[in-house]
Amino acid sequence: MKLSKILYTATSTAKGGRAGHVKSSDGVLDFDLKVPKEMGGPGGHASNPEQLFAAGYAACFEGAVRLVAGQQKVTLPADTSVTAHVGIGPREPTGFGIAVRLDVHLPGLDPAVAQGIVDTAHRDICPYSHATRGNVEVTIQLV
Repeated sequence: MKLSKILYTATSTAKGGRAGHVKSSDGVLDFDLKVPKEMGGPGGHASNPEQLFAAGYAACFEGAVRLVAGQQKVTLPADTSVTAHVGIGPREPTGFGIAVRLDVHLPGLDPAVAQGIVDTAHRDICPYSHATRGNVEVTIQLV
């Protein structure tokens, strides 16, 4: 699929890979990365690519949920949230892959309405969902 128009381009540079440093072109992001202990690294107070992907997907998906709810004239609860869990592990035959679970919190909303909003956001709106479709196992749960 080709985009008809680019509205915004984010630019970041990584040096040193998973145990390096990342910095965005505007300087808003500027921090070290560390390999988590679970992956044989030192862990500690630093981020990693999976955390960054989880943050981006969670924020983007909640934005898509809000857009769909607005289109459907549904008022979302004040404490609406999306939590993304991004796991990484070996894939067959070689390399690594990720799996994602999105926990969507829409308390008090009719479950059928909530499911319809989430399904539409995932199928039609969220660019992270479009990018991962067919490449990454994504599970979505209403919690």
